[in-house]
Amino acid sequence: MGKMPKVVWEYLQSVFLAIVLALFIITFVVQSFIVTGPSMEPTLKSGERLLINKFIYRFTEPTRGNIVVFHPLARPREDYIKRVIAVAGETVEIRDGKVWVNGTALIEPYIKEPTYGQFGPVRVPRGKIFVLGDNRNNSQDSRYKEVGLVPLSSVIGKAMLRYWPLSRIKVFGRS
Repeated sequence: MGKMPKVVWEYLQSVFLAIVLALFIITFVVQSFIVTGPSMEPTLKSGERLLINKFIYRFTEPTRGNIVVFHPLARPREDYIKRVIAVAGETVEIRDGKVWVNGTALIEPYIKEPTYGQFGPVRVPRGKIFVLGDNRNNSQDSRYKEVGLVPLSSVIGKAMLRYWPLSRIKVFGRS
């Protein structure tokens, strides 16, 4: 087998470069994510596909209202998706069907129904966030020992875009 034709060599270089770029993007910038389960309804439904911005939290920390993907400490190989409710230094409490942060009831038009039960008050320490699903009464989140307060080091990224199904395409804003 003689010398490889120049066209084939250039094609192989292009394919190699595309693979390297794709791996870089998936590793450090953007990742596809499939929602599983009802914990984020009505905002996100099981089977929907999202793009997660993995880059943003290298420069800033999650803020209240962000929808984040993370690895829970008790299940480090699983990905959970929840909404950030409180960040370091804030105190969170659940009572009277509402979530209270620093003594103020949150206005939450995105939740499925009022939140059952009581929780807290709990102060969020530095380096952690408190997360809840939008379907509060059907969500394993920071209220439960298996998830607890989420270390920032466990956060994979922020929900950026719902791209499937096409009828529900949405860019998630700053919150």
